[in-house]
Amino acid sequence: MRRLIDIIFVYIPVMLVLISLIWVSAYRWLPVRWTPLMLKRTIENAGSPDYRNTQIWISKAEIDPVLTEAILLTEDQRFYSHKGFDIKELRQMKEEHFLNGGDIRGCSTISQQVAKNCFTFGSRTWLRKGIEAYYTALIEIIWGKDRILEVYMNVAETGRGLFGVEAACRKYFDSPSSEVSVSDAAAIACVLPKPLARTPSTVMSAHAHRHSAVAGELGKSRPIP
Repeated sequence: MRRLIDIIFVYIPVMLVLISLIWVSAYRWLPVRWTPLMLKRTIENAGSPDYRNTQIWISKAEIDPVLTEAILLTEDQRFYSHKGFDIKELRQMKEEHFLNGGDIRGCSTISQQVAKNCFTFGSRTWLRKGIEAYYTALIEIIWGKDRILEVYMNVAETGRGLFGVEAACRKYFDSPSSEVSVSDAAAIACVLPKPLARTPSTVMSAHAHRHSAVAGELGKSRPIP
């Protein structure tokens, strides 16, 4: 019995921690070309002959800075100042919930989204939240901010079968992410919250106000072409 207890509560947890450390450390340098989310989408679309996952890995340095700025503006404005969890945003969300009621809005940081996409299957359970929090802390320590952002821009779902900003730019604009315009960068950023329901064209029509607001903020530092 003692040996069984040791296996369950000592050996297995230690083994899982070691595996996670090796996994995260490897992704500090290797391109992340497969994620649980990609597998999930493949399974969901198993009956669609036209479906396939498309990802074009690209370094952060090769992406036009305006697209990086657009993503930070819409997804996580305090990305470089928090430690993986935006406590200020969480407190604000809590206050809004108590004042107005209704559903609790999402406020995951880019780090949390990367942890969820790369290391979990995204189920709505407390276990998944715990695993996500663990991996969020790990990548913050082992990867650092620039690498987390680079991975995010390569694995984030940007459309049906599309993962990463390079694949999205080539699909929607027929150009690489290194040549994206301010308007197109704003459109890609506005797609990210609901990539299966939005495209840059629907963003510019049905969500024109939001697109204009993001493009306007970006345009303060760069003229809109």
